[in-house]
Amino acid sequence: MQLLYGTGNPAKISAMKRRLADSNIEIIGLKDLNKEIPEVIEDGNTPLENATLKAKAYYKEYGMPVFSCDSGLYIDAIPDELQPGVHVRTVAGKVLTDAEMRDYYSGLAAKYGNLKARYRNAICLVIDEEHIYGAMDENMESGEFIITSKSHEKVKEGFPLDSISIDIKSGKYYYDLDKDELDQLAVEDGFLEFFKKYLVKL
Repeated sequence: MQLLYGTGNPAKISAMKRRLADSNIEIIGLKDLNKEIPEVIEDGNTPLENATLKAKAYYKEYGMPVFSCDSGLYIDAIPDELQPGVHVRTVAGKVLTDAEMRDYYSGLAAKYGNLKARYRNAICLVIDEEHIYGAMDENMESGEFIITSKSHEKVKEGFPLDSISIDIKSGKYYYDLDKDELDQLAVEDGFLEFFKKYLVKL
């Protein structure tokens, strides 16, 4: 089955492809269609609401099975007004570049000390107008990790905060984990269970 992944982020597409390599699902991205990509206003209050907005918009535009994902970042011990939630990339109404994201969040860590954080993740799958499925389950959440003020020497586009994220269990920067461990962090097991549940039943 061919599925459109509703993102233009090549790093996210590659991670999803590797995690689904043993399935019969072929993943393509928005840029693979060589068509204009519609702008989707992500004004939902939860990751699931935003994932649903994107998936429905891309299905309407392209008329093929599509899924979209979204995340919210939740950080312990910072003021409520600084809590990013679904606005991970937007601060004070400004959409941040990857470099600006690293600077902003490393700045928070410099001010408040190493920050314990986690991602709440969601997915929406649109097969057709009658088959729309969404989930934001606990098994899709990331484990807790540390956001630090000191950036890794490497910089990779696509996952900008990975350069200042440290795995709590190993004490390693995300960039120093092996590829399988990184893919696990990028695509939690709950996403694989979601695809098995909803694609098998169709």
